[in-house]
Amino acid sequence: MSKTLQDLFGIDAPIVLGPFGGLSSIELTAAVSELGGLGSYGLYGYPADRISDTIAALHSATRRPFAVNLWLPTGDEVAPGDVDLRPAIEAVAPLYDELGLAHPTPPIEFLPDLDSQLTAVMDAAPAALSVVFGVPSEHVVAAARSRGIRVIGTATTVAEAVALEAAGVDAIVATGAEAGGHRVSFLRPAEQSLVGTFALVPQVVDAVEVPVIAAGGIGDRRGVAAAFALGASGVQVGSAFLRTRQSAATEAHRQAIADAADTATVLTRAMSGRLARGIPNRAMREIETTGIIAPFPAQNWLTGQFRAEAGRRGDGDLVSLWAGQAAGLAPSDDAAEVFAELAAGVPD
Repeated sequence: MSKTLQDLFGIDAPIVLGPFGGLSSIELTAAVSELGGLGSYGLYGYPADRISDTIAALHSATRRPFAVNLWLPTGDEVAPGDVDLRPAIEAVAPLYDELGLAHPTPPIEFLPDLDSQLTAVMDAAPAALSVVFGVPSEHVVAAARSRGIRVIGTATTVAEAVALEAAGVDAIVATGAEAGGHRVSFLRPAEQSLVGTFALVPQVVDAVEVPVIAAGGIGDRRGVAAAFALGASGVQVGSAFLRTRQSAATEAHRQAIADAADTATVLTRAMSGRLARGIPNRAMREIETTGIIAPFPAQNWLTGQFRAEAGRRGDGDLVSLWAGQAAGLAPSDDAAEVFAELAAGVPD
């Protein structure tokens, strides 16, 4: 089996844009694809009609291959009627009050139905579907194959990578603990799956036959070269692209990434109810101080109500500042310059 991402996806350079749930943009995804990499777009929380419209917009913006990303259910998600949200609402009430927002009323559902999301993706036929938080079913893999859609799984441990290969995925992202955003573990708790990129990638490469894409702690050509030295077939980069003006991140978020030191990020459940890496701000600290965090996805919905308004106002203290440990290496605020820096590390 070929381990060349260029052949697998029809791209020119083995550089994959990290899919950002809530922070993806048509502009950035299309830009990375047009530059010769694999642009990616995170569809977390999107209903089927929005997925169809988004992929149609991507097809209009670029004729090059791109991927879209979905979150698989892990089985521990709560529905609106499953949990008493009053304590969690009271815990974040001061943040709502500060923005002049009414305290939220739980919706009918926190997340759209996965089957309808998958149907929309299959009908729209992107070049690739990437998934996190689990193993795609045999039906999903077969449906994708029948439409010429490659399937990318995401692993935080060797065991997860082996499970993904057994399910028939075409490539695996080995994401180390350095990576920004959510820790997408699914076989063991995230806190027990914090394997660093330098240790994870070569062990995953040794354990599977499909191409391995290294993610976590990669911000410039040196990280790319290191990933290939570890046996990876390509890299997935998030924070460096998130800093660029083409992303959907707020200016405050982009500046926080640009200013980040090596110790600037922490792991927290405060913003979503699941473990994620980001730069601490007042919202994160105040929620953690209360000690009251609703389970996922209730907490994500709850903070999302004020995060959206804070983002519109450019308030970096009340949004999720997702970033990885190599955020400070982000070389530029322009996607083309970031891509050129990363491409310089790809071996000839």
